[in-house]
Amino acid sequence: MSLKIGVPSKGRLMEKTFEWFGERGVELGRSGSDREYSGFVQGVENVELILLSAGEIPRELAAGRVHLGVTGTDLVREKLGRWETQVEEIAELQFGFADLVLAVPAAWVDVGTLDDLDAVSAAFRLNHGFRLRIATKYHRLVRDFLRENGVADYQLVDSQGATEGTVKNETAEAIADITSTGDTLRANHLKTLEDGLVLRSQATLFRCLSTPMDLDEKTAWVKLQEMLALG
Repeated sequence: MSLKIGVPSKGRLMEKTFEWFGERGVELGRSGSDREYSGFVQGVENVELILLSAGEIPRELAAGRVHLGVTGTDLVREKLGRWETQVEEIAELQFGFADLVLAVPAAWVDVGTLDDLDAVSAAFRLNHGFRLRIATKYHRLVRDFLRENGVADYQLVDSQGATEGTVKNETAEAIADITSTGDTLRANHLKTLEDGLVLRSQATLFRCLSTPMDLDEKTAWVKLQEMLALG
């Protein structure tokens, strides 16, 4: 069997991943047109490239359908419960940086910290009869973060689209979302809480822990580690 590597199938993450491996003597590439999801690996034998969406890679790693995968730290920790028992971080790749942050309307001048948010949430429930809504697609990470920081009176509402627009559209009072520069938050009149950093994320190479490698896969993994100068 061959060692399978899952890599994002498009965009800057794919390009930067190909570049990272290429700088270390392992060439990755797409076979055929941009609409095809097959690829090739040159520079090390018995390694197969699998092109997937970044969001699929945590699931495929956990299921053992790929041995290695490149995806964001945020996606692994959000999608996999007790992630550290299912995958191992092999290398941070130093690109794809983004922060998962809690943000509130900039007009909330008296709300700058999580303690302030907790107080506002309690008052909001008394005044409106329902909990303050936080729009996000990172339910696990945000719920754990708020619990650890003592914020209780809120509800998470799912947002798979333009999360920053939910406050303006009055479908949420606050948001938790990924940001790189903060420009989109500011454009939507939102501000990050001073202590509202939930997670710093970047593209990372992960290894599956659930499925043992056979002899051929182990041999390919050892060679790949040498070429990538890992561990």
